[in-house]
Amino acid sequence: MDVKKILNEMAKIDASDLHLVFNLPPMMRKDGCLKIIPDKLFRKGNASLRISDAELEQTAKELLDPIQWNRLLQEKDLDAAVALNNARYRLNFSFERGHLRMVARVIRETKPSLAEIGMPDSVKDLLDLNQGLVLVTGPTGCGKSTTLAAMVNHINSNRACHILTLEDPIEFMFSPEKSIISQRQLGEDMISFAAGLKHALRQDPNVIMVGEMRDLETIGAAITLAETGHLVLATLHTYNAAQTIDRIIDIFPAHQQGQIRSQLSMILAAVISQRLLPDPAGGRVAAREILLHNDAIANLIRENKIAQIKTVLETNSQNGMTTMDRHLKELYNKNKISRQTAIDYMEDSNLLDS
Repeated sequence: MDVKKILNEMAKIDASDLHLVFNLPPMMRKDGCLKIIPDKLFRKGNASLRISDAELEQTAKELLDPIQWNRLLQEKDLDAAVALNNARYRLNFSFERGHLRMVARVIRETKPSLAEIGMPDSVKDLLDLNQGLVLVTGPTGCGKSTTLAAMVNHINSNRACHILTLEDPIEFMFSPEKSIISQRQLGEDMISFAAGLKHALRQDPNVIMVGEMRDLETIGAAITLAETGHLVLATLHTYNAAQTIDRIIDIFPAHQQGQIRSQLSMILAAVISQRLLPDPAGGRVAAREILLHNDAIANLIRENKIAQIKTVLETNSQNGMTTMDRHLKELYNKNKISRQTAIDYMEDSNLLDS
């Protein structure tokens, strides 16, 4: 099995993920759907041939260096990245019932722009802020990393500042334009996101990008940095704006939650919750819920009335905010998604015909 050939061909056809699982044929995800990789990309003969343990081990040793391979054997999980030709790949190796498996995500070398990913101007304006917390949320595979990369790319092209990124692993590789960019990788350049954030203040950053806010210590450090004169961009695996705010507050002990609500009410600049949905014309399109900071949002966070946030989003569309349902309706009216797709993802599908 020539894994490098498979990865290169996947990049050419805009597939997003490769799955190599013991005793199954190689599978790829394209436009959100998993399918068996064509026979010509796997190996000669029958496409139903299954991957062996020996082939999985050979694949890992081909893509990893000896230090990474030993780490995988010791820790049983490993995230890494590799560059081949005109693309980079984010790799995850793990074990399942004693068998090695791999998932590879295709990352294009070309950095995305905000226009290419359909980001509205209201979000672009946030990237001129000197301080605040901008969160990109959604499930795995919804394009959060691509959105963060587009934001960093925009700042790099338009502002003279120091951008510090903390990633696991480094995905898009940036070259300095107007900005200085320092990209730090978990495991190689720092021992944890929380540790990287702890020492960030001494590195004179203006903008800090955190690949993922995973725990209380990381979230607390990100809030502190946003409060002390930095623009912080980060991701969370949450469904919508209200759940994002609740998740951040609930991770703290009860005696700290009042203080965290007060801090969030001042420094939360935006929550962008997104999904990637199939486009009838091919490919995928992003549907987003967008919350932007204003006095009403700040008051609701401070007073712990998070459930009322949706009402503010619905009544502030002229200011750049939108609910997921409203954006789904807009995408449907523009023939960007099918009616059934809109219904499947809407909380209230009656909005389609209103």
